[in-house]
Amino acid sequence: MIKRERGARVSASWVSALLLVLAGNAHATEAPQSDGVMVGKPSVLRNLVPAKQLEGQASLQYGSMIKQAESQHALATDTNKQLKRLRAIAAKMIPYATKFNPRANQWKWDVNLIRSNQLNAFCMPGGKIAVYSGLLETLKLTDDEVAIVLAHEIAHALREHARARMAKGELTNLGVSLLGQSVGQGRYAEAFHAGGSLLTLSFSRHDETDADIVGLELSSRAGYDPRAGITLWEKMTASNKGAPPQWLSTHPSGKNRAQEIQKHLPEVMPLYEKARS
Repeated sequence: MIKRERGARVSASWVSALLLVLAGNAHATEAPQSDGVMVGKPSVLRNLVPAKQLEGQASLQYGSMIKQAESQHALATDTNKQLKRLRAIAAKMIPYATKFNPRANQWKWDVNLIRSNQLNAFCMPGGKIAVYSGLLETLKLTDDEVAIVLAHEIAHALREHARARMAKGELTNLGVSLLGQSVGQGRYAEAFHAGGSLLTLSFSRHDETDADIVGLELSSRAGYDPRAGITLWEKMTASNKGAPPQWLSTHPSGKNRAQEIQKHLPEVMPLYEKARS
């Protein structure tokens, strides 16, 4: 009993030391906040997962998905008008991504459109974006609303929500003992295995709200009306008779989402007006 209690105290101290180191690293790389939305720092736990390894895994999974869609004749070609539209809107927002993640200027951004009735879209780590045609065709989205969707998904990647979620999973799988052994010895990268599908990874409601807020700034700076976030929600809810469709399955409720967007409009409307002028 005494040994086990002592071991627990030692492991706990290792964990505390690790979190302090990670917090210090996060502080050193955090960009100063200027105009725009006010959001907290990304989770320090994301630093437990090697960014390059996760982005590499995302690239492989994305490539496999694109090949499968192409083999099923479901992948839009480069001449597709809707795909051109998506890429043009994304291109206007990507230059502002580095404010929230300096690594974004190293990403090989890619945008694709998949023919499917699903109302869904995502951006994987490293800037790999896919939109399902059902989202555009069923909801008849305006450019401003498309920008809100893309900006939200891009924000997930910039804020490294997938990286943090996988780190939390690894903490559970590895346990405190292995984690303690890895601190300061460079062995965690070897212990980490980026398993599972990033395509089906779900985010917490906090992550979704965080992506909503950051997405408002990205779209506003690119000259897209952030108030479209409210009309987008209305269309999403109406399309499914009051229940949130797949793209919003883990998001906050409609009322809370609209309130959150409304709350941050004073922060982003000046950015939108500046971009439009």
